[in-house]
Amino acid sequence: MAYFTGLLPDFSFQHFSFQLLTLRAFCFQFSAFAMKKRAFDLILVAFSAPLWAPLLGLTAVLVGIKLGRPILFRQVRPGLGGRPFRLFKFRTMTEARDDRGNYLPPEQRLTAFGRRLRSTSLDELPELFNVLRGEMSLVGPRPLLMQYLSRYTPEQARRHEVKPGISGWAQVNGRNAISWEDKFRLDVWYVDHQSLWLDIRILWMTAWRVLFRQGIDQAGIVGAPEFTGSQRSQRIESASGRLAQ
Repeated sequence: MAYFTGLLPDFSFQHFSFQLLTLRAFCFQFSAFAMKKRAFDLILVAFSAPLWAPLLGLTAVLVGIKLGRPILFRQVRPGLGGRPFRLFKFRTMTEARDDRGNYLPPEQRLTAFGRRLRSTSLDELPELFNVLRGEMSLVGPRPLLMQYLSRYTPEQARRHEVKPGISGWAQVNGRNAISWEDKFRLDVWYVDHQSLWLDIRILWMTAWRVLFRQGIDQAGIVGAPEFTGSQRSQRIESASGRLAQ
């Protein structure tokens, strides 16, 4: 338990819920199923290396030619129990900035080459190193942004009771084409129903959706719009703020 204590910010209006989350994440990490899932990930990644390793190398070279350095996009994301880790992806956007030095909107920085990487999910390949490092699994809720942690309802926060994944139940049931609330509902459903057979099913469905490039972006938006919190979460935070005054 002490391993996870202090890893999450002190969100006053959800303090007890996040303490419970860390306990559940701790229990999951040392469960028999988690060990089986870890072995499954390592075996599948190792045996598929002859397929993905050359593709990863070729994509890295093309990113270097088309977009230059850095080749990798690195960002801190919340993992199991909300513990921060550094996510690796291939860069898909330019470093273009405005006159004040601020980055241009994603829609203006995403190149045709970058869009192709995203539509084929090749930009996700470096996350296999996160899987090998034990920070991610092949299947699980997608790792989102650190600032989202304080915006979840207690139920939505349960998505961090398991390791984040390269693909997940929400990704094969709409991905960026569905609302945040629907994504989180599907994530929690996965937490409650996870099994190796379900992981195999999700991986198979992922390959199918990548092949047909389904649900990559919402219309006119690169990726998904920012999650600003569900109405219930916003009401709780507002009430907590009033009590603190």
